[in-house]
Amino acid sequence: MGSARRVKTLSQKCKYALRALYSLSDTYGRGPVLIASLSKEQRIPRKFLEVILWELKQRGIVESRKGKGGGYQLAKAPAEITIGSIIRCIDGPLAPLPCASETAYRRCEECVDEAKCGTRIVMRQVRDAMAAILDHTTLADVCASVASLEEREQQQEALMYYI
Repeated sequence: MGSARRVKTLSQKCKYALRALYSLSDTYGRGPVLIASLSKEQRIPRKFLEVILWELKQRGIVESRKGKGGGYQLAKAPAEITIGSIIRCIDGPLAPLPCASETAYRRCEECVDEAKCGTRIVMRQVRDAMAAILDHTTLADVCASVASLEEREQQQEALMYYI
């Protein structure tokens, strides 16, 4: 039997980056957040978070301020930062195969006829479907969805009758 392999998934680094950015979205406009606070609140190892935030800073997603009142904050409004841009920043292209990528195209070495490759055709559809969602979903959208879910849960809890 062959070994079990998985389709490309988000790395732990990317999951941490998204969690940190959701948190920074919630505090957007209130000033920078200390890395120690963000690390503790989101349960992200501090050294790992430092690397992630440095990469996000290089890409213009976050900015930092040193000294008293310093820390990290979003460089743009949460409504201007897409989930797709974050994933590409941390994990690279969305496409499951290099020949299906828009941003990092590379021909597969073993491909006989790329134009008629069924796998490439399907993987481009997968890439396009993922991009359609991820490139049109912003940090603000995700935070609003979470807030709505929490509100519904609180309303249901308020309606519960306990004996």
